[in-house]
Order: sequence, then structure tokens, then C-alpha cells
Amino acid sequence: MSLIIVVSDSAALRQEVIATIARPEYEILEASSGQVALDLAHAHEVDLVISDLQMSNMGGMAVTLELRLEASYDNLAPVPVLLLLDRRADVLLARRSGAEGFVIKPIDPLRLRRATAALLEGGRYEDSSQQPTALPADLVRGA
Repeated sequence: MSLIIVVSDSAALRQEVIATIARPEYEILEASSGQVALDLAHAHEVDLVISDLQMSNMGGMAVTLELRLEASYDNLAPVPVLLLLDRRADVLLARRSGAEGFVIKPIDPLRLRRATAALLEGGRYEDSSQQPTALPADLVRGA
């Protein structure tokens, strides 16, 4: 059984994520803030944290950095983090925080399920759904 923490200050987003990823082999805990998620991570053996990037007082980037810091001091086992991003520009923040994956909202259920499975298997997942479209070379050169 895999233990997953879903953290967001939006109850609607937490419920959407839980409804999307729910499986009999997952136990899912909800956290309404980053601090609650950290407290749960200390109290349980957590396999994955799925966190909203934008939260009121401790967002997903801060949660990820704190989990990494705690693991570096051997206060906590390493926990993979999947960040839920609001926009493509947030990808840099997700990468800088050390998150193992990210999905860009609005949430695509298939991508979220794939990302969850990948991280639980020890992999990574980067949502490429909103990649900028490459311009043809002749347009770039002004031809």
C-alpha cells in the first residue's frame, strides 16, 4: 500500500486530485497547508507528496525544499514530490525546488495518474502539454 499526501489550501483541488488518483492500493491523506503536510510526513512513512505550488503561507516549493532539507539531516526519509503548477512559467520553480515531477493545471486526469505512477515507481514526470510551439527556421531567421 502506498501512502500519498495531497496538499492544497483549496478543498476543491484536493478532492479533484484524490478522485483522479484514488486506487485500492493507495492510502491518501489530505493536508490543507504545507505545514500540515510536513507534520504528516513526520508522522507517517510517506511514499509521495502531491502539492499545489500556490498556497497561502507555505507553497509547494517551500514544502519540497523543507522535505529535502529534512532528508539531508536524516530527520525524514526522502519523499518524492509532484507539484501542481498554475502555468508553464512555474516549471523553473518546480525544477529548482528538486521536485521529481510536475503537472500543469488544469489537471488532465490521465497525466496526473501517469505522473503519480511514475513517481511511486521511483521515476520522474514532467508535463510537456503546454510546451511552446517551435517556430519554423525560416521565420526565426526572418526569411
